[in-house]
Amino acid sequence: MKEKKLQILLIILALLSFTTCASTQSKLDKAREKDPLYQYNLGLFYLNNNNVDEAIKYFNKSLALNPKNHLAWNALGLAQSMKANFEASIQAFQKALEANPQFTEAHNNLGTIYFELKQYDKAEAEYRKALLDPNYTSKELPYYNLARLYFVQDRLDEAYENIQKAIQTKNRFAMAHNLRGLILEKIGNMEEAVASFEQAVKIVPDDPTFLFNLAKAQFDNGEYLKAKENFEKLLPKLVSQTDRDTVKNYLEELKKLIKQ
Repeated sequence: MKEKKLQILLIILALLSFTTCASTQSKLDKAREKDPLYQYNLGLFYLNNNNVDEAIKYFNKSLALNPKNHLAWNALGLAQSMKANFEASIQAFQKALEANPQFTEAHNNLGTIYFELKQYDKAEAEYRKALLDPNYTSKELPYYNLARLYFVQDRLDEAYENIQKAIQTKNRFAMAHNLRGLILEKIGNMEEAVASFEQAVKIVPDDPTFLFNLAKAQFDNGEYLKAKENFEKLLPKLVSQTDRDTVKNYLEELKKLIKQ
């Protein structure tokens, strides 16, 4: 009889413990619902895991609780840009700057959206605003973006000047070395273009775009054995059949050239 009473008591205690845990969890969940920082961090979690719709939902929840959080506005702008919702993205970056006019990163991000929309004057103005901030620690980004802007406009001298500044600011900036190679290629300086692509590949060896640009530049510069080696290295990395066919065509052409 005593054992049975003890069992009943233990069951009651367990149920009480469960109820207490459930009550504590419920309070915690309610607190999190009203915590803008928690909602913002949830948005970042989903954004980092490429679940953009969920990220946008939680950034909006965070901003409903605290519309002055410039980081949440900026993150929302990035998320909207990933869905090509460029007008919504522009509004979010502008809100970030309203909340914190010193948040220079939003100028760079805003410039990139204007670039995508081919509103080049507006893009240039935003990149230059980013460069005016003496405390901005990522100036390689607006320098790179200005170089990219001038490159597509065929303003090659200005493109080269800005890509040099990007590399001087951050030497291990692979995308900048790659763009420098494209600029030099267009100018006709193939030896320097090859050297720039080599540097990009050295920094990020697994990037297929950098490796393709290097192999193609070596091909165009008559460095056939090196081009063959890099095209062969590139082929297994490619998923698209179109890209694979392009590389195979180069390799077929190289067979003929190397035999001569």
